[in-house]
Amino acid sequence: METKPGFVSARLERKISLHTTNSPNFVGLHQNTGFWQISRYGRGVIIGVLDTGILPEHPSFSDEGMPPPPAKWKGKCEFNHTSCNNKIIGARTFTTSGDTPLDEDGHGTDTASTAAGRFVKGANIFGNANGTAVGIAPMAHLAIYKVCALSLNLHDDPIALGAYSAMEKGILVSCSAGNSGHSNFSLSKEAPWILTVGASTIDRKIRATAVLGNNLTFDGESAFQPADFPATQLPLVYAGMLNATDSQIRFCGEAIAVKNSGGAAMILVNPVAYGNLTLSEAHVLLATHVCYADRLKIKAYINSTAAAAIVFKGTVIGDDRAPMVAAFSSRGPNFTSLGILKPDILGPRVNILAAWPVSVENDTSTRSATFNMISGTSMSCPHLSGVAAL
Repeated sequence: METKPGFVSARLERKISLHTTNSPNFVGLHQNTGFWQISRYGRGVIIGVLDTGILPEHPSFSDEGMPPPPAKWKGKCEFNHTSCNNKIIGARTFTTSGDTPLDEDGHGTDTASTAAGRFVKGANIFGNANGTAVGIAPMAHLAIYKVCALSLNLHDDPIALGAYSAMEKGILVSCSAGNSGHSNFSLSKEAPWILTVGASTIDRKIRATAVLGNNLTFDGESAFQPADFPATQLPLVYAGMLNATDSQIRFCGEAIAVKNSGGAAMILVNPVAYGNLTLSEAHVLLATHVCYADRLKIKAYINSTAAAAIVFKGTVIGDDRAPMVAAFSSRGPNFTSLGILKPDILGPRVNILAAWPVSVENDTSTRSATFNMISGTSMSCPHLSGVAAL
């Protein structure tokens, strides 16, 4: 190449692994190279988030190194003067209670950090998914609108009308398809001028393996994986059986019921509609969540003198089946406009780590930055909002 006209120099491309919530890496974003570098990480773009508010003190919303808001910005901040900054440039509330834009639920903080959260090292939940958390457009500004509360839903028709006005002004509106699952015509936000986003899996699992007494193993998931839980096998009983003790593993679907009946752990199983989808959640007791096909095999085994253990294996990356449509993600066709294909696109939102207002670790965490792992199309939507900002 050195002999070619116009050649200056050649350098090896350097891709720096983020070890993050994993979705930026999964969709092809790498620090200091490629689309992130070309787009300047979303610098100068404003992302508006209509949700449950935000926790402005979370380090995901630091404005260190952020430029001032664009000159065109005319919004206002209903927090006190210390809560808005060059990252959160506006915050308003439209709930019936007339409270502040502070997030009392967690959902809004999660979605805002997914779309545009800054780099935060040491993010994890119970030590799993450990790494650097970052949103899709970390240099974009955030304008927060608290429109959802525990007593106030976000209705569809006003969204379509508001989105049309936004579209007329050149603003892209990204909305979640909904979590109504497997059936046809189950999606919401069907308007042609809205980017309707479904949810997909990613290639990371928080592995927890069920080991049966006959040596069959079934890989599931769980976010809570204590190092001191013994891998010795315990009696395995079906949820419908009576009088579990604290030395038994229950095979069922209700964690609180298992804990209240004295079960030591739980194998959570899928209904047929959820198929192969497993979620990394922190249950109220030790657990693993397995797919529907494994449910059938375990249920057949449980009629014998059954025993089981749960072996926790931590974070595993490399599921070559991803991305798959999440079982809970709402489906088309488009009931309102039959000629318009919906959803428009999928975004990652199964088992994604994101900012959260409070600790979910039962007061065992001393970290100042709190994170949680939840799933849903309302979390895939901010991924696409961030991509649009880039």
